[in-house]
Amino acid sequence: MQRWKQYGWLVGLLATCFAAGLWGFTSTGGALPWAKRSAQALGRGVQDGGGALVDFGRGIVVAGPIRNGGLMLEFGGLVVLLVALGIGLYVYVDRYGGFDEEERTAR
Repeated sequence: MQRWKQYGWLVGLLATCFAAGLWGFTSTGGALPWAKRSAQALGRGVQDGGGALVDFGRGIVVAGPIRNGGLMLEFGGLVVLLVALGIGLYVYVDRYGGFDEEERTAR
């Protein structure tokens, strides 16, 4: 496929996604309902005292639904999986990634 066709398809896809997002934004009333909820949540958080996200006396703060729903084991497993994936990708790119020197200079 020629480069201008690829760019054309990319621009078309971006325009379609932008139009769908704009339609969804306007059909749900825009940002006003979310801004009101966000302001209420922030106001409650300030009244409750808030605090640091990481406090070595308490540990890492986890969202209430995860903590209260008994999903800490699943959350921990997901964190471990993502860390392992990140380390694996780092090792893979370090070992096999990049171009050979001749491919770099040929471009």
